[in-house]
Amino acid sequence: MKKPLIILTGPTAVGKTALSIALAKAVNGEIISADSIQVYKYMDIGSAKIKPEEMQGIKHYLVDEIEPDEEFNVMLFQKYANEYIRQIRAKGKIPIIVGGTGFYIQAVLYGINFTEHETDTIYRDELTRLSEEHGPEFLYERLKEVDPEYADIVHANNQKRVIRALEYYHQTGQKFSEHNEEQRENESPYNFAYFVLTDERERLYNRIEQRIDIMLKEGLVDEVKGLLDSGYTRELVSMQGLGYKEIAAYLEGEITLDEAVYILKRDTRHFAKRQLTWFRREKEVTFIDKAKANYDDKVILEEMLQVLNEKGII
Repeated sequence: MKKPLIILTGPTAVGKTALSIALAKAVNGEIISADSIQVYKYMDIGSAKIKPEEMQGIKHYLVDEIEPDEEFNVMLFQKYANEYIRQIRAKGKIPIIVGGTGFYIQAVLYGINFTEHETDTIYRDELTRLSEEHGPEFLYERLKEVDPEYADIVHANNQKRVIRALEYYHQTGQKFSEHNEEQRENESPYNFAYFVLTDERERLYNRIEQRIDIMLKEGLVDEVKGLLDSGYTRELVSMQGLGYKEIAAYLEGEITLDEAVYILKRDTRHFAKRQLTWFRREKEVTFIDKAKANYDDKVILEEMLQVLNEKGII
């Protein structure tokens, strides 16, 4: 018998958090966060991290677990998530992966093997040097030449993923996008339901802008200043997150606050678009349109529970 697993994802600001709590209560579940920034301590406002009181007693994993100067990546996510899935099941509960990082979810769902190719640190170091000398667009342009499909779903500033894709192409001669497609064909060891929450584009973009305005009112600038003052530099992987790199650039006098907010809103909209592109490429996905449910979480939850019943997950 395959083990049950529920995934609730969707673009940033679509409204996953409140729904995930209602879902966890309904199915006796616990939540594993698939978010590349919420895993870091002290990075609360910019990551829209769930507050303790919002958890309503539901245990969350991979929230507030590591220091901002520790690197977190898809291989570590896979390792931790697999262990937490085991712990949740040992309690007789259902694991629910919630978050918008599609590659993290895919890594766990299909058991992607990250060890099949030796790491070429010399080539990686060379790519890192080129990025530092010429800026992130330099490597991104190279990625667009060798793997335009992958370039379409990754941002130029996400140098870690850009470098990984170029490194993979260098090692194997194969596009990283093709590798991802092959991994999608793996049979999952789980009896899973993969829910993607969606909304009308204009409404989603408005929510993104409103959320950023709220972040600023809640003290995003002070949060980033506190991190910089504590010695967490802009070069850290954690500080490359949306909201952090833009405000850091403002604090260090490179751009005005208005410019930083404009860039943040624009890039977050683009990020949401790339997230949806990723989720549309996944297989066996249940899309849930909030508009068709009249934005009623109770209606959405009932729809999800029906799918879970049909799949024999609950």
